[in-house]
Amino acid sequence: MDEPASESWPRPAKIAFIGSHGVRKTAAVASFAATLSRAGRSWELVKEVVRHSPLGINETASPESQLWVLVTQVQQELELAHRADVLITDRAVVDNYAYLLRSAGGTDPFCVEPLLRCWAPTYDLLVRLLPDVTLRPDGVRSTNDAFRDEIERLLDDTLPAFVAPDRLITLPASAVTRRFDWRPIAQRLADAVGGELFAEDGEPASGDPVWSGR
Repeated sequence: MDEPASESWPRPAKIAFIGSHGVRKTAAVASFAATLSRAGRSWELVKEVVRHSPLGINETASPESQLWVLVTQVQQELELAHRADVLITDRAVVDNYAYLLRSAGGTDPFCVEPLLRCWAPTYDLLVRLLPDVTLRPDGVRSTNDAFRDEIERLLDDTLPAFVAPDRLITLPASAVTRRFDWRPIAQRLADAVGGELFAEDGEPASGDPVWSGR
């Protein structure tokens, strides 16, 4: 599909929902996508690729397994980037990198850091969900609190090197409920690309508030 381009949406936007596992990223992605649809904007989704890894996941994942996850993330973002107004990703290269570092004892055995420095700025916004909710079993991801805490510490250490503060929004995972209003974040994304969101009556929603906090 050709790249979306119009006066009301000049270029495709990309937003990533990041964090450790079990922090309601997938629920946040679904709600945000619904908000975009109501605002008259098309979207594509990169689902969490680790669930399809042929090489193992969770605490025992090898560095090779986590490398597969990271490069598959990049591949899918490349394939879907121009198919809609907005590309939404369930994870990004930056949190996948934290899992890679953890699997390799804190080292970067495949020297992917230069790729991250070039790729991280391609996200117009990143929404980090912090783990203030209990891990619940889903049959796939680990329920080990210590493992999740390790990933969070690595994210704390590495995110500042790759993500500019004005592109990062931080929310507690407990905020992801049916009542949470995603519209201000959608408006901030629209502002990043010089685009417009629309109200249900089809008119520009220029009066919407702009998200201002981290």
